[in-house]
Amino acid sequence: MTTLKGHRGYVLSVVFSPDGKTIATGSDDNTVKLWNLSGQEMTTLKGHRGYVLSVVFSPDGKTIATGSSDSTMKLWNLNGQEMTTLKGHSGSVLSVAFSPDGKTIATGSDDNTVKLWNLDLDDLLARGCAWAHDYLKNNPNVQDGDRKLCDDVGSPR
Repeated sequence: MTTLKGHRGYVLSVVFSPDGKTIATGSDDNTVKLWNLSGQEMTTLKGHRGYVLSVVFSPDGKTIATGSSDSTMKLWNLNGQEMTTLKGHSGSVLSVAFSPDGKTIATGSDDNTVKLWNLDLDDLLARGCAWAHDYLKNNPNVQDGDRKLCDDVGSPR
């Protein structure tokens, strides 16, 4: 049908978006490119300091996760803006996968590990508030208005 040309190195990963309208490619030129089905480059994601070995779309198609030989996984929006970098592997991140609900990412590495990353912001907020609960309620240095920061988040675990 068409050939996508634009990377300056080997293309190491390619994936369709869930709606099938966008293709993401990862390369040893340290970039990810987003393409439309006509083969036109839409944007280039730059930020990794190593080869981009794995690219995947979230189930809702709004986020892209990339794994790299720089030992990081990055999350990007569709405009090509880096949202966050997750560090934890001591080797290259060879494989990245979203859970079906999009709330967890699994990464596989040549450090012989698989790591699970929690992206459920409500759960993270609840865990953080559970951890900070006693501090907020009992520390004399906390201002009165701040003591109730986590009251609406749920009960501590």
